[in-house]
Amino acid sequence: MQAATLPFRSGWLWIQEGARIFKRQPLAMFFWGLLTSLFITVASVIPILGQMTLIAATPILTFVTLCACRNISQGRQMLPGMWLQPLRDKDARRRLFRLGLAYLACCVLAGFAATLPFLGQLSAAVGDGSNIDPAVLFDAMLGPLITFAVLYVLISALFWHAPALTGWHGIKLVQALFYSMVACWRNKWPFLLYGLSWGAIFLAVQFGGELLMTIGLPAGLVQLVLVPVNIVVVAILYCSFYPTYMNVFGSNYAARGTEQRAEAEDR
Repeated sequence: MQAATLPFRSGWLWIQEGARIFKRQPLAMFFWGLLTSLFITVASVIPILGQMTLIAATPILTFVTLCACRNISQGRQMLPGMWLQPLRDKDARRRLFRLGLAYLACCVLAGFAATLPFLGQLSAAVGDGSNIDPAVLFDAMLGPLITFAVLYVLISALFWHAPALTGWHGIKLVQALFYSMVACWRNKWPFLLYGLSWGAIFLAVQFGGELLMTIGLPAGLVQLVLVPVNIVVVAILYCSFYPTYMNVFGSNYAARGTEQRAEAEDR
């Protein structure tokens, strides 16, 4: 099984293609971005259980997004009943559930691996909790955060393509993780550009908000403006997941064949 090796500029082209998918059905994808953002916000504020649920649900959310983008690319109008249709397949649902548990386990293990070597420094920085120096605490947390960030990049490579490989093609969990890792390694430079570009986009949005406050707009009004802007940006981010998969694996799998048959039938 071969994953395509793409040029460096593909990382930016994925974002452009994601924007084109969003433009085809902006209301549907804005609605999905809104629901997903609300779910992330609610889950994030629930200690431990909510955060674990969010992590475990990530592959399912990714797969639903990929299916929606495939429908949009094929010219199908996304209706409310179509969003959860990909999860009606019992086998696909089971595979995605296992994938979510594996993703949760990897993130938990990465958290322990990033924290345990620095446990002494963290304990010394926190002390009895009555007089914490923010600067000392930040220095103590820097090592674990950097370590976890490095480990999370590896985890992301393992799981990036896995939802599509398991959900669409029924590939076993370990094989899907292996194929995803190989594909991401072969396209490490496009993915580097992809990640840096999205980082720059999110920073630009936040800088725009700070600029609006600098010229005198009330903070409440600025936040009111930024909320829909952030949802649109997040929705385009989700849309860009589809071309990252299709450009790497699409020519080798049934997903591409399905699109070609649908286009032929339309003609």
